[in-house]
Amino acid sequence: MLKMPTDRKPEARRPTLSAGVRRHLGLSLQAFYADALSAPASPRLEAVLARFLRRPEIVAPPSTEY
Repeated sequence: MLKMPTDRKPEARRPTLSAGVRRHLGLSLQAFYADALSAPASPRLEAVLARFLRRPEIVAPPSTEY
């Protein structure tokens, strides 16, 4: 795996798709997944989420004090 140096932020890349195409794609994806987002979660997904949320680093992120 390629690691980025920690002292530099990655350079922002310009979008390769026009704003209109990105907007159309976003709206199309939103319409496509609307039913899936409004349906209740499956028991298996609920179990995975519950297990994920029990992880201490997820529930209480490390302090960012300097």
